[in-house]
Amino acid sequence: MRSETILLVDDEQGILIMLETLLKKEGFERVVTATTGNEALRLVEATSFDLIVLDVMLPDTDGFALCQDIRRFTSVPILFLTARSGDLDKLMGLGIGGDDYITKPFNPLEVVARIQTHLRRQSLYQARVSHKSNIFDYGVFVVNKSSAQVMVNGIDIHCPAKEFELLVFLCENPNQVFTALQLYEQVWGRALMGDEKTVVIHLSRLRKKLEADPAAPKLIVNLRGIGYKFLPPKKGSAHEG
Repeated sequence: MRSETILLVDDEQGILIMLETLLKKEGFERVVTATTGNEALRLVEATSFDLIVLDVMLPDTDGFALCQDIRRFTSVPILFLTARSGDLDKLMGLGIGGDDYITKPFNPLEVVARIQTHLRRQSLYQARVSHKSNIFDYGVFVVNKSSAQVMVNGIDIHCPAKEFELLVFLCENPNQVFTALQLYEQVWGRALMGDEKTVVIHLSRLRKKLEADPAAPKLIVNLRGIGYKFLPPKKGSAHEG
C-alpha cells in the first residue's frame, strides 16, 4: 500500500469513481474526493495531501480561482483535468500555479501514469536533498532545498512544487544549456508533444520572481534556437546546508 494521500476534485461522480478505482488498484489507498470547490478547499485546509487532481469547471467556482486559493495552503503538485482544451486555458492553468494540464476526454490510465510520475519525481527530489547542497546563496536570492523556501532580497517568495524543482535543477546545473524538452524530462519526468509550453510558462514565472527586469532576463536566459541556461549572479555561491 502506498502512503501518499491524493485529492480528486470533479463534479462528475463517474470520473471520481473511475480514477479512485484505478488508483486503488495501483496501491493508493488514501484517495479523497470532492465534487465542489468549497468542499475541496475545506479538505485542503484540514488535510495534508501529496497531490491534487482538479477539474476547472466546478458548479460553485472556477478551478483556476480555486487553484490560487489552494496555493495559499500547499505547494503540492496540482494536475488540471478539464474539457477546456484551448491553448489559452492551458497557459492560464499553468500560469496560476498548476503543474500539469490534461484535457477531456482522456485516457484514465494516462492520468494515473501522470499522477505516479509527479509523485515519483517529488520523492526522488526529496531523496536527493540529503546528498547535495541544501542551500544556494546568490546574495540577491537564496534557495533552501530543505525548507523548500526561496528568498529574494530577504523576502520569502512562494513557489509551487514544480516551479521550485525547476529552479533547484537550474541551480544544481549552472551555465549548462538545456532544451525545453530536456528540462521537462528532468523535472516532470516524461516528454510529450507540447510540453515545451509547460516549461516556458514555469520559466517565465521564475523570471518574474527572480529577475530585476523579467523582460530582459540576466539569470535565466534563452539562447534562441538552442535552449535555456541559468547564469548565477557573480556575487554569492552554493554551499552546504
